[in-house]
Amino acid sequence: MTETSEVPAQRVSQREKTAERLLKSSAARSYDPDVDIDWSAPVEPDKYYLPEHRVSLYGTELWAQLTPEQRYELGKHEIISITSFGIYSEVALMHLLLKVVTQHDPTSRHAQYALTEVADECRHSTMFGRGIEKSGLPVYRAPWWFRHLLNLTLLLPIGPATYGGTLLVEEVTDRLQRETMADESIQSTIRMINKIHVLEEARHISFARAELNRMVPKMGRLELALNRVALAAAAPFLVRLMLHPNVYRAIGLDPKEARKVARANPQYQRSVRWMGERIVGFLTEAGMIKGAVTKALWRRSLLLGPER
Repeated sequence: MTETSEVPAQRVSQREKTAERLLKSSAARSYDPDVDIDWSAPVEPDKYYLPEHRVSLYGTELWAQLTPEQRYELGKHEIISITSFGIYSEVALMHLLLKVVTQHDPTSRHAQYALTEVADECRHSTMFGRGIEKSGLPVYRAPWWFRHLLNLTLLLPIGPATYGGTLLVEEVTDRLQRETMADESIQSTIRMINKIHVLEEARHISFARAELNRMVPKMGRLELALNRVALAAAAPFLVRLMLHPNVYRAIGLDPKEARKVARANPQYQRSVRWMGERIVGFLTEAGMIKGAVTKALWRRSLLLGPER
């Protein structure tokens, strides 16, 4: 066998080993939210839904003008907005994973893990839906154009940009969930939802990171540049969509003005950078954040600070 024919075999073998490890982990450590969460537990009136220092208006003059009840409600609405967007992002990921299955041998561990992850994401979306229902708040629906765009994800080529977009949403929310699942001042149902999602999402992040790292070195210069720009252009929209402007209207604020205050709020900017710190570091190391144009787009998302 020649050297050139051995390399692809080694890559496939490594990919299969990763999938095999993740399949075993899934079998050993998976949850059933219908059983593992006490949905009948009462809402705890003295506990928050989101830590105050993570609420978008925290530390601003507008925040100082809000009553304690308004501050509490804003945090509640913001976490439900993030959770609502989480469902849409899970649907987009499931589209991607189903496409992975159609393009690979269904007897391979790689395709089988993709199907296992689809099953995980179905449970997560149902869990998020039940969490929203328990809060008593309505779902914050994504804009119509984004919902229609989800139907087109099956037409997109699978590449570093698609896996990068998946990682962006997953790892930003993962950082916030890791903080809140250990915070006893947060509603116990929210903490359990976050715990389940963090533990199971660790496998999904590992899978997507491995795929992105495998793809980048194989790409030509132009193709990689296009993937970088596509991901960088999507980043500001994805971050913006997590926080629906109607969260401000719900507590009596003008959405346009409040959103402007939030975007300019140094504390909120630090929070967004903190939530994106790990994924930005990974994407930079992987070669997906590089060059002046790409970095300028990433700064618009607030995930990349002005000093980088």
